[in-house]
Amino acid sequence: MKPHETTLLSRDQQGLFSAFIGDGRPLLLFTGLSIVLSGGFALFLAATGHFLPHDTQFLGMTAEELCTLHECRIVRFMIHDRVAFGGALISIGLLYMWLAEFPLRRREAWAWWLFALSGLLGFGSFLAYLGYGYLDIWHGLATLILLPCFGLGLFRSAALLPRPLRLQSLFQPALPLGWKSPLALGRLCLLLTALGMSGGGLTILFIGMTQVFVPQDLHFMGLLPADLQAINPRLAPLIAHDRAGFGGGVLTTGITIFFSVWCAAPSRSLWQTLCLAGCIGFATAIGIHPLVGYNDLIHLAPALLGAVMFAVGIGLCYKPMVRKPQYPGQTSK
Repeated sequence: MKPHETTLLSRDQQGLFSAFIGDGRPLLLFTGLSIVLSGGFALFLAATGHFLPHDTQFLGMTAEELCTLHECRIVRFMIHDRVAFGGALISIGLLYMWLAEFPLRRREAWAWWLFALSGLLGFGSFLAYLGYGYLDIWHGLATLILLPCFGLGLFRSAALLPRPLRLQSLFQPALPLGWKSPLALGRLCLLLTALGMSGGGLTILFIGMTQVFVPQDLHFMGLLPADLQAINPRLAPLIAHDRAGFGGGVLTTGITIFFSVWCAAPSRSLWQTLCLAGCIGFATAIGIHPLVGYNDLIHLAPALLGAVMFAVGIGLCYKPMVRKPQYPGQTSK
């Protein structure tokens, strides 16, 4: 029997589920795609100005009814959080798909550890509901469906990697830090942007679990927490859920970008993924503000600074990573 015939026969003997699961990467790709679609759905829903059915049931009022109060500023504030969250989800999903298709396919251990770390943060942020008391049924259901898929993908893909599987691979830079070349300076800008995103996401997550609002939020709505309590005592927990979810998304995006830039060899696919994820994330987080009329510069300053630094970094990296890539794909660490 010829070698290719033996291969075909062995594939025919393979079970259906094992064929779909493969080495675990198809499940991780599916997780990334599902997160992208979830982010797109969040953007679509925000664009329509409607709440999800369980949100309406929890509040006991529709978005249209709430919009009749205080010049619709409460609803517009909620929409601004949900659009930013949708953009963060799309960014995470794109980065996950790149990680599964490129570095993990090349058996780079750091990519596996990054999946594990970011997944722990992203899926774990769902537990923030314990701080604000609103259990989002749809969010919980999506987590229950995706988490086993993600976990099985991690388990199966671990077999791809050389042993022992060391966490230290996540802290080994692909290139030394510096600023004496466009690529080095661009990477530094991207790393600083990612650190800023991680810190900002952690702050938003903490605020969502505790005080919910910053002074600029209340000024935009023209309300105090006591006023929101008087309108509907369930408004603050629902808004806190949106804030914490957005914070968890930004934190996960920042961590994923940081270690992707830190560990991955510069390449065209990495640049394209970073550019697309960053543009979508910053465009939604910043662009929604003028659309809803929330134009406080103090509130927007961190995002604007991050966007500028990201644009500088991605611009400096364009030529060495896309037009004249100097570094081929990296082998496993």
